[in-house]
Amino acid sequence: MDLTVIAYVVYLLISVALTVWVARTLSRNGRVFLEDVLQGNEKLADAVNHLLVVGFYLVNLGFVALYLNSHDTVENTRGVFEALSTKLGVVLLVLGVMHLGNVYVLNRIRRRGVMEREQVPPVGPQGWVKPSTGV
Repeated sequence: MDLTVIAYVVYLLISVALTVWVARTLSRNGRVFLEDVLQGNEKLADAVNHLLVVGFYLVNLGFVALYLNSHDTVENTRGVFEALSTKLGVVLLVLGVMHLGNVYVLNRIRRRGVMEREQVPPVGPQGWVKPSTGV
């Protein structure tokens, strides 16, 4: 079997496994964060969490598939490792950027929600005062 094909197969196996692992980890641990962002609405948190995971899979697996193509021919074992390290390094960077982007956006939403909650007075109005008619 051609070493380039072996490099492709190993790249795909590792990239897909990493994408699935990161998505599951983010989904499991991000649910609590989403509940806080969405003020305890569990159904909405689950729905948003699922949508984020689907989007994460689509973007990252699409990138993995597009980045599979290589114009260089792998001729020896060293070439396999060099090709894999470059491709997997870029995939890991993309996964990290996607993760940080999600956290940044959710944190902005959370901050806005906290600010809105702080603007509501802790005690409702206790009475009504008639406006004065003259000075």
